[in-house]
Amino acid sequence: MSQSTFVPLADHGLIRASGEDAASFLHNLLTNDITHLPASGARHAALCTAKGRMIASFLIWREGPDYLLMLSADILPGILKKLSMYVLRSKVKLADITAERTLVGVLGGDLLPAEPMTTAAWEGGTAIRLDAGRAILVLPAGSSLPEGGRAGELAEWHLAEIRAGQPRIVAATQELFTPQMVNYELPAVGGVSFQKGCYPGQEIVARTQYLGKVKRRMYRVKLDRAFAPGTDVFTPEAGEQHCGNVVLCAPAPEGGFEALLVVQSSGMEADAVHVGSPDGLTAERLPLPYSVD
Repeated sequence: MSQSTFVPLADHGLIRASGEDAASFLHNLLTNDITHLPASGARHAALCTAKGRMIASFLIWREGPDYLLMLSADILPGILKKLSMYVLRSKVKLADITAERTLVGVLGGDLLPAEPMTTAAWEGGTAIRLDAGRAILVLPAGSSLPEGGRAGELAEWHLAEIRAGQPRIVAATQELFTPQMVNYELPAVGGVSFQKGCYPGQEIVARTQYLGKVKRRMYRVKLDRAFAPGTDVFTPEAGEQHCGNVVLCAPAPEGGFEALLVVQSSGMEADAVHVGSPDGLTAERLPLPYSVD
C-alpha cells in the first residue's frame, strides 16, 4: 500500500446551488451537461462570456439534492455575484459555503472511489476520484488531515494539476481563453458537452469546434524559473504580439518549474515559444497524458 499525500486546498472555494431548479439553472449557464449528472458523478464545466471566453472553471458534484461547485477562491466572490444575476425567478439558492467545508487534495495511495470522476461517502464527507493519481476529500469544517499519509504543500497539488493537463481559471486568466484553447473539450478533460442546449458563449464554442481548426492549444512545458498565471507567451511567427498566456506554474521536485501554457500550436511544434517577452525564456515541451492533435 503506497502512502498518500494530503494537501489542504486553501486556494479553492465552494459554491452551493440548492433548490428544485438548481440542475436546470446550472445546465443553462455552463459548458457541460448538468441535468444528467449522476448522484455519484463529478464533472468539469466552465462559465463563459458571450464571446466564449472562460471566466471560471468548476469541478461539480452532487450532495443530496444540491450541487457543489469547486473553483479558485480568488474568483469566487465575483462568480457568485455573476451567477446570482441569472437567478431571477428560478427556484435556486446560491451560497458561498467555503467556511463550512475542509477541502483536501489527495495524491497517490489507494484512492477512493475506484472510478475517475465519481464520488463516494468518506468518513463524514465526500471523496471524489479525479484520475489515477488524484482525489479530493470534502470534509466538515475544522477536520484534521487524514491519518496514514503525509501532509503536502499546495505547490505539489498545483504540479499534479499541471501533469494531469487540467486547467484552472484564476483571476489573472479570466477572459483569456476559449474552452478549446485549454483543451477543455477533449474527452480526457471533459469540460464541454456539444449535445446540450445553449449557454453564454455556446455559439462561438460550437463554431470553433465544427468550422475551424483550433490554432491555440494548451501544452505542458518545462521552465527555468516561475511565471505567474496570465504571463504573456510569444513565438517568432507572432513577433511582438503575444499569442498566448501561462495557465498554471509550479516548482518541480527535480529542479526548475513546470507549467501549462496556451500558445499557437505552430510555435510549439517549432520549439520556439518564449515566456514573458519575445526574446524571453524558452519553454521546453513536456508530454501531456493525452493528445492535443
